[in-house]
Amino acid sequence: MKIHHLLLAVLITAIWGMNFSVIKLGLLEVDPFILAGLRFLLCALPALFFIAKPDVKWRWLIGYGLVFGVGLWGMVNLAIRLGLSAGVASLLLQFSALFTLVLGGWVFREPLSRYQWAGIAIALTGLLCIIFLTDGSVSLPGLGCVLVAAVAWSVANILYKKADTRQVFAFLIWSSLFAPIPLFILAYAVNGWSGFQGLLAHTHGITLLSILFQAYPNTLFGYWVWNALLKRYPVSTVAPLSLLVPVFGLLGSFWIFDEPLSALKLAALLIIISGLSTGLYGARLRQAWRGRTAP
Repeated sequence: MKIHHLLLAVLITAIWGMNFSVIKLGLLEVDPFILAGLRFLLCALPALFFIAKPDVKWRWLIGYGLVFGVGLWGMVNLAIRLGLSAGVASLLLQFSALFTLVLGGWVFREPLSRYQWAGIAIALTGLLCIIFLTDGSVSLPGLGCVLVAAVAWSVANILYKKADTRQVFAFLIWSSLFAPIPLFILAYAVNGWSGFQGLLAHTHGITLLSILFQAYPNTLFGYWVWNALLKRYPVSTVAPLSLLVPVFGLLGSFWIFDEPLSALKLAALLIIISGLSTGLYGARLRQAWRGRTAP
């Protein structure tokens, strides 16, 4: 990978990692479901008036929009509101990669390898470390919500694969159209009109910055660049860089919210990343090692 493309990929992982702290800043004044709804509203409008609908069936756009918008980011926002720190949320959401392996094995009848099972076991050990944190950065309701979000992300990955489209940017924009209304309905069902009234009364510069950052640099720019890199380079070259996301997530939370970086939390980070690396790339790494050591 060329150096400027590598730096661009690292920039995207930094944006994605910092996004969790930016979400928390927005949640200081805005209902979690409304915040997510505004994010996807800006992703869809006005872009869909200028970007043609991708050549996929409506059910894939609707399904992906609901799962990605409501199931993933609606639940991440709720997890952070319920007391999970931004850094821990960024780390636990990476379990979606392992959930995708399990769901992919079930949906596409792809048996899991021993490396994938080992990766799952290692990552679950890291999850146990997270559960035993006592520094105030973990709440059990928040932990449950972010794991639900990780499952939702896995389902969204399966839906995207089923949609079988190369029009990634158009797919993201048009699917975003189906997330805001369900999110706004959830906000009303939980808190009535108070969340919307609070939005009008308390919106200020930081709140607006949070919404704009989530919609444009994080979602539209981030996914556009990332998928462009995936088209240019092998997946095995680009995808491992996504493991930097929780690193930037923890650093961003430490920098903005003074989240403590205890030895147990750093150990959990290393264990979970090791589990992800083993599950996703274990077989490939072993083959590469055999190739280097072969006479």
